[in-house]
This record gives sequence, C-alpha cells and structure tokens, in this order.
Amino acid sequence: MLRDRWDSRTAFVLASIGSAIGLGNVWRFPYVCYANGGGAFLLAYLVALFIAGIPLLILEFGLGHKMNGSAPQSFFKVKKSYEWMGWMAILVGFFIVCYYAIIMSYCFNYGIAAVTQAWGNNPQEYFDKLTGITSGPFEMGSIRGPVIMGLLLSWIAIVLCIWKGAKTVGKVVYFTVLIPWFLLIVFVVRGVTLPGAIQGLNYYLTPDFSKLLEPQVWLAAFTQVFFSFSIGFGVMIAYGSFLPRDSDIVNNAFIIGLCDAGTAFLGGLAVFGALGYHSFITGKPVEAVVSAGPGLVFVTYPAIISNLPFWQPLFGVLFFLMLLTLAIDSAFSLVEGVAAGVQDKWKLSHRTVNISVALLAFGLAIPLTFGGGLHWLDIVDRFMTQFGLISIVLIECLVIGYIYGSRKMKEYVNSQSEFSVRGWWDIFIKVVTPIVLLFLIAMEVIARVKSSYGGYPRGAEFIGGWLVVILIPVVGFILMKIKRVEA
Repeated sequence: MLRDRWDSRTAFVLASIGSAIGLGNVWRFPYVCYANGGGAFLLAYLVALFIAGIPLLILEFGLGHKMNGSAPQSFFKVKKSYEWMGWMAILVGFFIVCYYAIIMSYCFNYGIAAVTQAWGNNPQEYFDKLTGITSGPFEMGSIRGPVIMGLLLSWIAIVLCIWKGAKTVGKVVYFTVLIPWFLLIVFVVRGVTLPGAIQGLNYYLTPDFSKLLEPQVWLAAFTQVFFSFSIGFGVMIAYGSFLPRDSDIVNNAFIIGLCDAGTAFLGGLAVFGALGYHSFITGKPVEAVVSAGPGLVFVTYPAIISNLPFWQPLFGVLFFLMLLTLAIDSAFSLVEGVAAGVQDKWKLSHRTVNISVALLAFGLAIPLTFGGGLHWLDIVDRFMTQFGLISIVLIECLVIGYIYGSRKMKEYVNSQSEFSVRGWWDIFIKVVTPIVLLFLIAMEVIARVKSSYGGYPRGAEFIGGWLVVILIPVVGFILMKIKRVEA
C-alpha cells in the first residue's frame, strides 16, 4: 500500500498549522495570559515556545519522517515492544476528538442562532437551554436534539475533509486555515476600535514582571505550549510521515510554531478588545467580565455581539464560522492520526477507517449530548490533558532522548533541513522538558489527592478521569498484541 504524501510543502505547513491552531487559541490563551501577568506571561510563553514547543515539533516530525509511519508504526520501528506507546498517543487524540466534536456542535447551533440573535439579552440562559445542563454529572437529564444534530453535522464535515487522506486535507486547509485567519483579523480590527477597547487591552498586555518569579506562571506557559501544538496526539508524527523524503524539518517546525503563537496573540487582541467594550457598556470592571472556555465564547462573546452598534447577525455568524473552521482542522487531524495508525498495521482503506472512526466516536459522544454531558466533558478533558497528553510527551522525550538517542535523531533532522539544530536541542529534549513535565504531573496528582477536580463527586472523577486514563495504556497494549497485516 503506497503511503499518502502531501501535494506540496504549503499543504503540509497549512495542515500542521491548522492542527495546532484551535479553539484554545481563542478561549484559553487570552485568559491564561491575563491571569498570569499579561505581557510578562508572553515572555514566559515565548521561552516555553523555544525550549519545549518547537523542539518537540522537530522531534515528532523527525520521528514520523525517518520511520515513514504513524505513531504506533514509528515506535514499533524504534523497538517492537514500544508500539503500545504510539497507540496510547492516538487513543488520547481519539478520546479528545470525541468530545471536541461536541464543542463543534455548540458552534453549529450558535452560528444558526446568530442569524436571529436567538440568545436575546441572556446568552447564559440560552446556553443552559441548549445544553440542558444539570446540577451534576450523575444527573444525566434528557438528550438534547440540537446538540446531537450538530454532532452529526460535525462528523459529516470531518469525514469529508479527510475523505482521501493527505490529498483531501491538502486542499481543504487552504480554506479552513486561511479563512479563520482572515476572520480573526476582522475581529481584531473590530475589537480594538470599539469604545473602551483600550481598557481591555491594558488588562491583556500590561506586564507584571513580578509574576515571572512565580513557578505557576512558567508552568502555565509550558502547559499552554504543550496543549496548543497538537504534540503527543500522534498527529504530527503522522503528518511528518506524509512528507516527501527530501523535505525540510527544522524550518517547518519553526514556521508552524511561530504561526501558532502569533495566532494565539491575535486571538487575545480580539477577545480583550471586545471585553473592554463589554466593560464599557455594562459599567463592570474588565476582571468581572473575563472568563475562560465555554463561558467566554458561548456566553460573554454573544452578549458582546448583541450589543454591537450595527450588523450583529453578520458578526455573530462570522464569529462562530471562525470557531468552526478553527476547530475542524484540529478535529480532522486527530482522526488522521488514528487512521494512519490503523492503516499502517492492518492495511485497511482510508475511507473504511475514517467512517469506522467517525461512527465509533459519534456513538461514544452520545452520552455527552445529554444534560449532564457537559460535566463529563469537563472531567474527561481535564484528565486527558493533564495526565494523558503530558504522559505521552514525557514518554516521547525519554524514549527518543535516551533509548533511541537524541543525537541520532538530531543528525537525521539536520540532514533533512536547511539549517541545523545543535546541542541545545538534546538538552531540551533530555533534561529541561522532562523535568517540567514531571513537575506538572506531580502538581496535578497532589491537587487531585487534596480535592476532586472542580468539586465533582469522587465517583464521577474516577469514572470520567482515572478510569479513562488507566484504560488508555491497557487498550494500547491490546492493540499492539493484535497481529499485524503485512503488505
């Protein structure tokens, strides 16, 4: 079976940027920046970008390109017994795309609602009605028809985007990456020119350099980089394997990393300009209207759109179109990571794998369309990112750094690149990044021992968190043991 290849370097770069850039650039980065020293956090973020983010991109692109395979295939070629590590990576990505499609469903519904401004003067009430959110995870409530229809639309869109693998993706990304960039610029211009915008921008960018002395700020910066770059999902390994044999690796990693960081910064300008305006018209201080995650994009931002002086429906539709196009790249890249692993091992057709993954993910996500689903989504997301993802990245650093040999990988990527990485890359992969990751895991374990996440019942935390985390290596080991199909 011939391996998929990118049609051009531009297609690869755009696909990788699309995978890295997602909803987190709009709803997570601005809030994290504000909460951790504003302009000072940007300095910490840039340090983390060059110490961890770009070196890890180089590692994953290099691993996929050298081994010419998906994450499971690549680890299998490092050592046969390591194949399960690759399966762990794409299983984490698979669980994440299951609930990521739910967020896309909300975006579909809000995009339709924006036409008539259906949320009126109370977006919070509209969001609660859409999700049917209950008082806790063990009160499931009823299934939400609009959410499950949005979920179906999301999966149809995802499958169509990857219908023929890299060839389809290489064409789709010209729309799904360039359009959200254009729309983001529109929202930056609109946001920073609104009355009161400067007040919001001051909260976003004013540096508090004393924060740089706090370990939490540096941990937040490294965490943001890990989450933002699609590292640890097996995606970038698969994308690297689709590159032609004479492709540049180091340059591509720098281009993709810097584009992701720039998009996150622009997202902050758009969000905080609008928040400053919201503060101006409501009379509330900026800190009273700042929120992260769903609260920002499904409650605060619709309220801002409703109070714009003109063209509210247009800006509402454009905002949620931007979110959808940001989200879909990340979603279909996660599916591509899974598809590449399955194809490498069992030689199934791309369409068969894509449809099978979509049907399985759709089925697993159905409980999240109930009223209690948002609670379970929150719990699973926390454990997937804080334990699953970080553990995978730590494993990658240790395996490539000490067992395969960072020097061997460095020599390979240098042979494929216009300019070379030096000894600093070895130090970051073997020492700095593993120390940061171990510290992150330790802090999260201590926090969870002291109290359950978000005040949820311990039983819900165990089912949606610890059990899922334990399940991933077990399933990965089982998949490794299933007999391979040779070409």
